[in-house]
Amino acid sequence: MRENLGEISDKTLTMQLREMEEDQLLIRIVHPEVPPKVEYKLTDLGKSLETVFLALDNWGKNYIQQRK
Repeated sequence: MRENLGEISDKTLTMQLREMEEDQLLIRIVHPEVPPKVEYKLTDLGKSLETVFLALDNWGKNYIQQRK
């Protein structure tokens, strides 16, 4: 996930993930191993936003193309 986000600090990423967890958009799964492993999965509510994010992504790509 980190590679796909570009430049983002660990603090900002952690804060955003916690907010999304509080909003019940994703769940955090902690695996008790060394080193610690944390996994995130979208909830059904989070998955329901997929069409919104895809529409925003398409809009952004079209906007960039028009500005060239």
